[in-house]
Amino acid sequence: MKSEIASLLRKGRVQIKLLWRKAKRYTKEWFDQVIQTQNHWYQLAHDYLANHVPALIGRYDLSPHWLKRSLFYFPWVVLLVITLNYFDVFDRNPPIKSVQDPNVVEVNQDLRKMIGDGKVQIAPFIEELRTSGRVDFNELFLSRIGANVTGRVSEILAVPGQTVKQGDVLAKITSTELTQSQLAYLKAKSASQLADQAANRAKILFKEDVIALAELQRREAEASSAKAEFRAANDQLRVQGMNQDSIDRLAKSGVIESINNVIATIPGEIVERKINKGQVVQPSDALFTVADLSTLWAIAEVPESNASLLRKGQKASLIIPALRNQEIEGTVAHVDSIVNPQTRTVVVRMELANKDGLIKPGMLATMLIESQPIEKLVVPMSAVVREDNHDHVFVRLDDDLYRMVPVKLGPEGRGYRPVISGLKEGQEIAIDGAYHLNTERKRQLSGGS
Repeated sequence: MKSEIASLLRKGRVQIKLLWRKAKRYTKEWFDQVIQTQNHWYQLAHDYLANHVPALIGRYDLSPHWLKRSLFYFPWVVLLVITLNYFDVFDRNPPIKSVQDPNVVEVNQDLRKMIGDGKVQIAPFIEELRTSGRVDFNELFLSRIGANVTGRVSEILAVPGQTVKQGDVLAKITSTELTQSQLAYLKAKSASQLADQAANRAKILFKEDVIALAELQRREAEASSAKAEFRAANDQLRVQGMNQDSIDRLAKSGVIESINNVIATIPGEIVERKINKGQVVQPSDALFTVADLSTLWAIAEVPESNASLLRKGQKASLIIPALRNQEIEGTVAHVDSIVNPQTRTVVVRMELANKDGLIKPGMLATMLIESQPIEKLVVPMSAVVREDNHDHVFVRLDDDLYRMVPVKLGPEGRGYRPVISGLKEGQEIAIDGAYHLNTERKRQLSGGS
């Protein structure tokens, strides 16, 4: 086996030597042919120039031998220099291989169909103020009902959640104070009647010249004073919760009732009760809170720096997380005229219709308020991509190239964002399909096909 391999190697070396000899022979023949051809062309050139420029050829013939040889090798030197220059042998600073810009993306024909171009322009921008808020009672339809007299709660007729009408009795209070007031009323009534009778008798006696004018005037003054005290006692009972019909019955029957009724002053739902049976209450105490929940208020506090953007009647909406982020459209019903000195905010209010009763006072909400239109440099939201926690847009370089540039933008408003820095008016950008451009940019960077 080894002898066979050695024999093959010897044969291989012999073949290589033969090929090398043939190559040398053919190369020498080719080179001799080239030299012969070159000498022939030189002779033709020499003869041509000898006929047309004999003086120049005469000088050439008298030149040294080395100059003639250098002219012979001159074309080969020129060819060698051209060849070396072609392969950048003489370039001390060879061109650096270009590296792809990570922010530039090249689009193909299919991607082009998904891209929409437009220009950055100045347009009326409506900023959308977003602030935290809450749902509250409509204070125009809210009543906190208290006791009219000092007394003890003897009966409770209403509970939280109950719907009541105006004039319904919510509770009853037993009050000695009311008893004293009724007694004073009866006394004032009797005193007024007696004073009237005395004044009438005095008029008769004065006509018969029995008493003097001074006595008549005194009795008339006493009757007038008694009537005033009677009216004051009547008003006191009204203040303590008795209606006029009840007061008239008291005047006719003379029967004193020590029960004072706590009356609903507006129709609505009882949302709060702060009394228990047997509790002693005073006129300063709020016993029940009644509210009409068919309309509510949404209250929000806007920083004073944005107060100049607020106007009554502006469009606004309320997003309530507890109602699965339901958005309720409305308008700004009121903007406070003062700034809260503690929070440095301005209170804004909008009214909410609540016919179905789904909105509850106390719910947290987010209020969105559309500001007055302001001329600003804007870009559509569809042109913005978020990359590395910064906003970017794609600026068009030519038909097929886009560059992703960082920009600083303000808060969104109606599908647009104001440009703070990074763009100029009139620049052409991709206003649609920015997401597809960013995806293609990443694909090209990763070397995908």
